[in-house]
Amino acid sequence: MKRLCILVLLVFPVLGMAQPVLTLKNAIDTTLSNSFDIRIAGNNVEISKINNSFGVAGGLPTVNASLADNQSVTNVNQKLNSGTEIKKSSASGNTMNSSVTAGMVLFNGFKVFSTKERLSLLQKQSELLFNLQIQNSIASVMAKYYDIVRQKEYLKIMQTSLDVSQKKLDIVTERKNVGMANDADYLQALIDLNSAQQQLRSQQLVVDQTKMDLLQLMSKKKYYPYLVDDSITVDHSIQLNSILNFLELNPQYLAAEQQIKINEQLVKEVSALRYPSLRVNTGYNLNRSESDAGLTLLNQNYGPYAGLTMQIPIYNGNAYKIQKDVAQYNLNNARLQQENLLNLLTADAVKIYQSYSTTLQQLESQLKTIEFSRKLIYVVMQRFQVNQATILDVKAAQSSFELTGYQLINLKFAAKISEIELKRLMYQLGN
Repeated sequence: MKRLCILVLLVFPVLGMAQPVLTLKNAIDTTLSNSFDIRIAGNNVEISKINNSFGVAGGLPTVNASLADNQSVTNVNQKLNSGTEIKKSSASGNTMNSSVTAGMVLFNGFKVFSTKERLSLLQKQSELLFNLQIQNSIASVMAKYYDIVRQKEYLKIMQTSLDVSQKKLDIVTERKNVGMANDADYLQALIDLNSAQQQLRSQQLVVDQTKMDLLQLMSKKKYYPYLVDDSITVDHSIQLNSILNFLELNPQYLAAEQQIKINEQLVKEVSALRYPSLRVNTGYNLNRSESDAGLTLLNQNYGPYAGLTMQIPIYNGNAYKIQKDVAQYNLNNARLQQENLLNLLTADAVKIYQSYSTTLQQLESQLKTIEFSRKLIYVVMQRFQVNQATILDVKAAQSSFELTGYQLINLKFAAKISEIELKRLMYQLGN
C-alpha cells in the first residue's frame, strides 16, 4: 500500500503537467506569431514597400551595357574602278560592337509622379489590409476558443444528467432487489444510463475536434492535448452609436477609400500618355571591324554621345482616350463600392447589435429558468426516492434541465459572438 501511495503521488503531478492550460491570450499571441494568413499579409506589405520607389515608377536613370563579337569566314571577289581585282577564298573577318548607354525621362506628362503616388497608396492599402487580417484572425480564434468553452459546458450538463441517470438506476436496483420495482422501470433506467454515457462520449469527441480546429487556426502543425479552463463572460457596455460612428475608421472601409485614390492616380497616368515625352540619352560606343580581304581591312570608331529624344503622340486609334474612359469608369466603380461597403457595414452592425441586445435580455430570464430546472430535478428525485414520482417524471425533469441548460449556453455563446463581431467592426479586438 505504501508503494502504491508513493506511485500515485509521483504519477498524478505528471498527469497534471501532460495537458497545459491554454488561455485566450496565449491562443491569440500564438496566432499573431504563426498565422499563415497574417504572415502572407505581412509579406504583401513588404512587397508594396519594395515597389514604392521612383525606380519602379520610372523616375530614375537607366544604364545598360551591350557587347557583340562576331567572327566570319567569306569568299571575296571584288573589281575596283582602278582595274584592280581582289579574289580570296576563306577570308576571315571580325566585327565587334559594344556600348554603354544611359537614359532618363525628363518629362512625360507627370506620369512618373502619378505612378509614384499610386505605389505609395498601394503600400498604405496593404498595411490596412494587414491590420484587417489581424482583426479577422483574432476574431476567428476567439470564436473558436469560446466554442470550445461552449462544448465543454454541454459536457457538464450531460455529466449532470448522467449522474441523475446513475442515481435513478441505483434507486430502481434497490427497489428491484426487495421486489418493489418492475422489470420495465429497471430496463428503462438501464437504457437511460447507457444513452447518457454514449451522449457523453460523443460530446467529448466534439470537444476534442473543436480543440483541433483551434490549433489549426493557430497554425500549429501537429495536435497536442491541452485544457481550456474558462467561462463565457459577455461585455454589456457596447452601444450602437459608438459602433456606427467608428465604421468610417474601419480598416476595410479605409482600404476601399485608398482604392479610390489609387484609381484616381491611374486616371492621371493614362492621361499623361497623351502628352509629349522628353528623354535624355547618353552613352559610349566602340565599333571595330577587321577583315583579311576587301576594300577595308580595318575600321574602328569609338567615342561618347549625348542627345534628346522627344516623342509626340499624334494619333493611335483613340487608344489613349479609350483607356482614360475605362480608368474613369473604374474610379466611379471604386466610389460606388466604398459607398456600398459602408451600407453593408452599417446594416451588419445594426443587425449584430440587435442580436446582441436581444440575447442579453433573454439571458436574464434564462438564468432564472435554469435555476428552476435544477430545483425541479432535485424535487423530482427526492419524490422518486420515496416512490412518489415515476421514472417518466424523472426523465421529463432531466429533459427539461438539459434543454434549459443548452439554451442558456447557446444564448451566452451567441451574445459573445455578437460582442466579438461588434468589436471587430470597431477595430478593438486584441486591444
